[in-house]
Amino acid sequence: MTRDAGGRGNWGLPSTLAGSNHLGKQLDRKRREVAAANRKTAAAVAALPIDADRSPVPSLPAPRERRTPPGPLPTPDAIDIWLASRDITPFPFQRETWDHMVAGRSGLLHATTGAGKTYAAWLGALRRELVRASTGAAKLPPTRKLHVLWITPMRALAADTTRALADAASGIGLDWEVAMRTGDSDAATRARQSKHLPEALVTTPESLTLFLARADAENLLDDVAVVVVDEWHELMGSKRGVQTQLALARLRLWNPKLIVWGLSATLGDLEVARHTLLGLDAKGKPRHGVMVKGDTSKEIVIDTLIPDSIERFPWAGHLGIKLVDAVVAEIEKSSTTLVFTNVRSQAEIWYQTLLAAKPEWAGVIALHHGSLDRDVRDWVEAGLKDGSLKAVVCTASLDLGVDFLPVERVLQIG
Repeated sequence: MTRDAGGRGNWGLPSTLAGSNHLGKQLDRKRREVAAANRKTAAAVAALPIDADRSPVPSLPAPRERRTPPGPLPTPDAIDIWLASRDITPFPFQRETWDHMVAGRSGLLHATTGAGKTYAAWLGALRRELVRASTGAAKLPPTRKLHVLWITPMRALAADTTRALADAASGIGLDWEVAMRTGDSDAATRARQSKHLPEALVTTPESLTLFLARADAENLLDDVAVVVVDEWHELMGSKRGVQTQLALARLRLWNPKLIVWGLSATLGDLEVARHTLLGLDAKGKPRHGVMVKGDTSKEIVIDTLIPDSIERFPWAGHLGIKLVDAVVAEIEKSSTTLVFTNVRSQAEIWYQTLLAAKPEWAGVIALHHGSLDRDVRDWVEAGLKDGSLKAVVCTASLDLGVDFLPVERVLQIG
């Protein structure tokens, strides 16, 4: 191995990195082994019978195996029939969102938590598919492919959203699979989705970014027609928001008519939020998008619990345990209560304190924070959804609008 005046070896690396002749011999040996393996493979293929498969291995995976073809799509009226069966009357902003999505428009939906943003976006995407099929604008595909991509900022929200979307699709009689792909997904689920994606996929920015890095990403995602970015205010202006924007840019490259909707309840500058989500077109100008505002009135009463005597407190701070009797009284007066704490250790202490004060509450109050096992968190969220839990002591793991039944009272400790 020779070195130049700058101390560089014949691979252009500094001599301190390139090493001695021993490294060069290793690299040469590796090249010879690879070349020998390639010659051996070529000889084996050439020796196959004429009627054998002698086609070279493709650089991309072969097309996905054909699964059971999707069933016939119901009529657009199926959505209204399903909502009526559940005694749900759509708000004007929900119907406005549906009309925009059917017309192929992108936009931003801003409405308060619990107002129905999920149904506004999801049923709008479904109505678009049903209207296109009923008018002949879209034919029923022979195989199942991904049509709707739902991006959410946290895994707890992803699991709950997946259940809500699947229930709605099943309720209107739509033969669609709704699945989730996050950091909690097991290896079997990931392997299955690598071959067969569902019609609707709920995922996080990180999981979507990794999926887009696949060699066959375009083949798997080229039929995506609608992307919904939930809780856009949590992503915008952060690294995860940039990941989302880059992913949307890649998807628009494959489908220039991609419909993108952002959902949020707490945004300051709505125009900036919309332009950030929709980005720029090929001419460098802001993409056109609509703005839908869900104005629903809510009566919110704010009160404060303070001790009867405030002359003495611990010098090292306190966790509010002195108010356990008052908190128990407030929980008893309400059907469903969320007790928020600042940190996980405080949530654990308050959960045990409440059980010690009311042992009969075992099984009807629960604990929720990010360090708990996923199965435990899923059980708690399901209990909130079906109304079987009277109270949940939690941290910020439940503050992003997880979809559950109306909560009558919220207590913030500290």
